[in-house]
Amino acid sequence: MKKTWTALALGLTLCAGSALSQTGYPSRPVTLVVPVPPGGILDTVARMVIPSMTQSLGQPVVIDNKAGAGGNIAASAVAKATPDGYSLLVGYSMFHVGNPSMYPNLSWDPLRDFTPIGMLVVSPHVLAVHPSVPAKTLRELVDLARANPGKLNYATSGNGSVPHVGVELFKQQNRLDITHVPYRGAGPAMLDVVAGNVQMTVATPPSLLSFVQAGKMRPLAVAASKRLALMPDVPTSAEAGFPGFELEAWVALFAPMGTPPATVQKLTDAVKVAMESAAVRKSAETAGVEIRYMPPAQLDGVVRKDIQYWSNVIKTANIRAD
Repeated sequence: MKKTWTALALGLTLCAGSALSQTGYPSRPVTLVVPVPPGGILDTVARMVIPSMTQSLGQPVVIDNKAGAGGNIAASAVAKATPDGYSLLVGYSMFHVGNPSMYPNLSWDPLRDFTPIGMLVVSPHVLAVHPSVPAKTLRELVDLARANPGKLNYATSGNGSVPHVGVELFKQQNRLDITHVPYRGAGPAMLDVVAGNVQMTVATPPSLLSFVQAGKMRPLAVAASKRLALMPDVPTSAEAGFPGFELEAWVALFAPMGTPPATVQKLTDAVKVAMESAAVRKSAETAGVEIRYMPPAQLDGVVRKDIQYWSNVIKTANIRAD
């Protein structure tokens, strides 16, 4: 009987300790691991949510920029981290769902190694050309490309980026022969388009806006379901006659697989509060991104759907990471 009571007491102690470890979370700073250097939309979005999340969680939320290898350094670090809610990945759509198809020996898996916390924002993309290009509409650009196979070039922020994979999708949809010119970041790509060295590009609105306003680029379409507040006169791809071409990059938070459900819920609640705050909404509008909060189950569905969808595009285009 004594052994039975001892075992029971031990079990109750362990259960109480487990509950305390979850309900006491967090007891120290929470780190958001960002897979790119400071600056740029991914880092900007992560910093947007810090003040609200810090207030909700009652502990500092800090940024750790682990750039390199197309996001794989950051993803691998978080995948291997202790699943206690103190190390989270700021996931970028094409890294998270595209890298498994572009890197043959990936050390992490988006479904096996991560549990979703919540989606934060989406960023639509705009297709724009240098003013010297005679096409004034997306239809005219397609006609121009078909009449001149292999003669048009498009610049992107890098091999395997959302713009790269997106334009390859557009090429597949419309049987086009356009040459990819990758750069190390959106900045150099935009400058070469402005200089007239490359005829066209696909990029996020903040990357293009100043050049569009200065008349140095001509936007032809927004690859999204609705027009942008920053560029209200630019039609959507559907309005331009190409309803199948939508290209939105998303930013979401993920924790290592095995993170306690109570911890995941607390983080999800903090993300939801942040995305509903007036301060974050104002920051998102300034950054040219759209808030699109999703809870874990819904985000998980998006990840699974996007993995299948984009892997088909990547494999058809034979895209391989540098």
